[in-house]
Amino acid sequence: MTDKRHTAGILLLAAGKGQRFQTAGGQGNKLLATYADANGHYRPLLALTLAAAAATGLPLHLVTRPQESAIIDLAQTYGATVTLLDSDGSGDSIAAGVRATANWRGWLIVPGDMAWLTTADYLKVANALVDDTAQARLMWQEIPGHPVGFGRAYFDGLSALKGDQGARQLLSPQQLQRLPGHAGVIKDADLPHP
Repeated sequence: MTDKRHTAGILLLAAGKGQRFQTAGGQGNKLLATYADANGHYRPLLALTLAAAAATGLPLHLVTRPQESAIIDLAQTYGATVTLLDSDGSGDSIAAGVRATANWRGWLIVPGDMAWLTTADYLKVANALVDDTAQARLMWQEIPGHPVGFGRAYFDGLSALKGDQGARQLLSPQQLQRLPGHAGVIKDADLPHP
C-alpha cells in the first residue's frame, strides 16, 4: 500500500459561492445540485467529483466554508480531510489547503465542480509529477484544463497565494507538461444541468 504521507494528493476547492451558477438560475450550493453519474443515477455534483478522486487511492483534502456542513460530511464520506476557510477566493483556498497538507510530495489542484474528470485523469497528472519541480495539467484542444499538478518545490508559492488569484502565476512554460485530455477536463458546472 502507498504511504499517503509521501505522495502527491488531490486538493479540492469547495469554498466558492457559485455566483455564476445562481445567476444562471441554479438554486442553493451548486456542489450539492444533483447531476447524473455514468449510470444515470442522480447524485450531488461534489459526490461525482469525490468518487473519481477517491478511486485513485491518492490522499484527498477539501477546502470549504465553515457553514457548509453538508459539503464537510460528503467530503468525509469519501475519506477526505477538510480545512475550513471563511473566504471564497481560490488563492486563499489553495494556500490554506497546501499548508494543511505540507507533508505531501505534490498537489493536484481541482475545483470541486469538475465532476467530469475521471480517475485516470487524476492519475495521469499525478504520474507526471516525477520530481519536485514538475508541473502538469490536462489540456483539451489546446484549452487548459484540470487538474493542475505541482511538485513539492512549489510549496512556498502555493501557500502564499491570496484572494482570488489562483496558481496560474506559478506555471512555467518551460516546466509545464501539457497532457492530452478530453472535453471533461474543461467542463465545470457554472450553469445548472449543462
